[in-house]
Amino acid sequence: MMTLRQFAAELPGVPMRTGWYLSELGEARGKQELFTRQSPQKLKVLREHAIIESAISSNRIEGVEVDKARIGTLMFGRPALRDRDEEEVRGYRDALNIVHERAAKLPISEATIKWLHKLCRGEIWDAGLYKEKNVDIIETHADGRTRVRFKSVPAKQTPKAMAEMLKLWDRGLIEKWIPPVALVAALNLDFLCIHPFRDGNGRLSRLLLLQSLYHCGFEVGRYISLERLIEENKERYYETLEQSSQRWHEGKHDPWPYLNYLLFILTLAYKEFEKRAEDIASPRGAKAALVLAAVRQQTGDFRLADIERACPGVGREWIRVLLSDLKAAGEITCRGKGPAARWSLMGSKGTTPE
Repeated sequence: MMTLRQFAAELPGVPMRTGWYLSELGEARGKQELFTRQSPQKLKVLREHAIIESAISSNRIEGVEVDKARIGTLMFGRPALRDRDEEEVRGYRDALNIVHERAAKLPISEATIKWLHKLCRGEIWDAGLYKEKNVDIIETHADGRTRVRFKSVPAKQTPKAMAEMLKLWDRGLIEKWIPPVALVAALNLDFLCIHPFRDGNGRLSRLLLLQSLYHCGFEVGRYISLERLIEENKERYYETLEQSSQRWHEGKHDPWPYLNYLLFILTLAYKEFEKRAEDIASPRGAKAALVLAAVRQQTGDFRLADIERACPGVGREWIRVLLSDLKAAGEITCRGKGPAARWSLMGSKGTTPE
């Protein structure tokens, strides 16, 4: 709550870079309704794809992974769960569905946060309960050395800190200390610094990010996985979070590195959404658009398995057909046959052309 408290006490000066992000996001939000109104049915495949990527990426950031062959079944079926990792991925999917379906109608409250945590954590004993013991953020190095990266709010003070954070969030929306999307990022930073649960705080922060964005009219997370973009920029995530958490307890921290990071992620999401929405409107179709986007993101040589991994839910044979079509159209080349075949964009020398 220290970031929100800081903004409540004195209206902040917005850094120039933040202003650029806010300007871009304002324009992107204006286009959002146009795209969603024009192609609601065609965008369905983007929604399904985002659900898969979000559940997989948000858990993978925390070291939770599942068999790739089971992803489609876990996301859209009801199989018997094999292990704890599958339970957590399925739970995150259920929580995502709740946030997407209820959007801005789902209140940002302690009850909602605890409910979403319980869904994510499944049958674990403290699912939906604040931590009972103090929890520090520990960084472990490759050689086994550890260091305390951040001391979170003590367990006894957590309920009070959470209540104040949510009260300040409501005030900030009404009093407009900063633009709403920047307030979303401030809420996210404070949640991570409070670290209210024993485990699962990172995943909850990403659900809270999505939910608070809905409350401010930003719906890109419905179509593009914010979790995947955070995973792809994970080093920057940890770096800016550490920068902005220093002196947080004293209220003398600099929140802008982390706030700008989240605004950067949102601008990436909107650019990707605009591109994919345009591709879907073309004769290539929705699934073809996903594969094309994945191909264009490759640098240098890639295999069919790389595209399959980037497009969970799209069948291998369908990807194979599309790669053949792109080859026939002169967009990509292929060396070799079968699973070992190597593909590359025409003119690529290790980088993807514009």
